[in-house]
Amino acid sequence: MTFAKFTKSALIGALMATVAAGVAQARDLRMGLITPPSHVWTKVANRIAEKLPEATNGELTVSVFPAGQLGSEQEMFQQMSAGLLDAGLMTAAITSLRAPSMQGWFTPYLFSDVTEAEKAASLPAAGQMLDELQAANLHGMGYTFAGMRQILMKDKPATSVDDLKEKKIRIVPFPAMKVWWGEIGAVPTPVNLTEVYQALQTGLLDGIDIDLDALVGLKFDEVAKGLTITNHMAFPAVMMVSNPTWNSLSDADKEAFQKVVDEALAWGSAQQVEAEKSNLAALEGKLEIVHLDDGAKAFAAADDAVAKSFAQYPLIAEFQKEVAAEQGQ
Repeated sequence: MTFAKFTKSALIGALMATVAAGVAQARDLRMGLITPPSHVWTKVANRIAEKLPEATNGELTVSVFPAGQLGSEQEMFQQMSAGLLDAGLMTAAITSLRAPSMQGWFTPYLFSDVTEAEKAASLPAAGQMLDELQAANLHGMGYTFAGMRQILMKDKPATSVDDLKEKKIRIVPFPAMKVWWGEIGAVPTPVNLTEVYQALQTGLLDGIDIDLDALVGLKFDEVAKGLTITNHMAFPAVMMVSNPTWNSLSDADKEAFQKVVDEALAWGSAQQVEAEKSNLAALEGKLEIVHLDDGAKAFAAADDAVAKSFAQYPLIAEFQKEVAAEQGQ
């Protein structure tokens, strides 16, 4: 009887130890991004968080911190490079400050819509752009997309380049966008996305270079009156993981993580294709909307200025060549 009790007690103890060990192995990864909860990128991050535990048998979980809770993108990049933040879904715009060739995504009028841009994510040159992140101690995992860039004005919509001259336009502060807006004759004005609503409301800004998902989600239509549909640039996000975090994962967890990310990024891009239509429909009647169908011609000087600024990056030329071949040009 004593032996039986001992055996049962030992068995229970062993099982509890095994469970405890499993719990100890579970690891929560922290992911930051700047978009609000309603934005497609935040939904992508939440999808990764939803699916990763099952894919890794509970070994990995993800806590998502949207809307700049962990700081600006620049601050989150510093945290990731130092190994203080595990992962981020960052704009390719600010990412290009660490991987300069990634500016190729912002070649004006390279893509006519999100579908064309999404197809380019699998091109070899796009993969090489992700590899450039190694210099910043980061592991690039792939791309997803917000809507094409449009121009939102506090007052009436812009119908020509002249309407934008000397206007304070909020931009994402990276070289290609600075060059483009500077050549137009506007005053490129970096403002944190979380501060744009008030800046439009108070007149600190005359307008903003924006995608429709962010426009609708952040309710900028409440403080602006004119929208010009230009589709002048694509706007990807890049999923990345800090190298210290990535290198600490087992091969099995790396593989599972990548599969979950691939599915979520593709899902997000597909959602955005549909959101382009619904977002525009949601803005009808709230804003004065005009379509600039000859944008490539209207902004030709600005487009040329961006092209010249890309000359020092051979990978951008290769990317543009691959995109042209993909589009049958």
